[in-house]
Amino acid sequence: MEKKKWIIRKATVDDAKSLSECMISAYSKYLTRLNGANLPPMTIDYEKEISSYPVWVIESGKEIAGGLILMFENQRTTIANIAVHPDFQGKGLGKSLMNFAEAEAKRRGYTELSLATHILLTENISYYLNLGWEEIDRDDTRVYMRKYIN
Repeated sequence: MEKKKWIIRKATVDDAKSLSECMISAYSKYLTRLNGANLPPMTIDYEKEISSYPVWVIESGKEIAGGLILMFENQRTTIANIAVHPDFQGKGLGKSLMNFAEAEAKRRGYTELSLATHILLTENISYYLNLGWEEIDRDDTRVYMRKYIN
């Protein structure tokens, strides 16, 4: 069995620049398809995000390979942002981040996860459905999903 070559850890303010570069790289491939539609804003201040919200990074070697931002609300945990750098996609890091989000929500006593993704990101919708999520609503630009955890 191959040993995992990455770790998930709490982000620090020192990670902000690398996390920003990682997220921009992850979302950039969608820009043409979405024709300027509102993704997670590409100009997020990750220092502020890390200071204000629970943020984790997935690190491979000494490189930030992905990030996860959660929001713990009254009834549920929301995945506000999750992405893996294109150089690390297809290696299980996204699934590890999703599993981590679920475990963290459960550890904090939550039984429901939610997220929203762009309606044109059909591969992401399929991916979430394959991980046990369900679509609960959609509008002109977003698909809203949830997953119950126990």
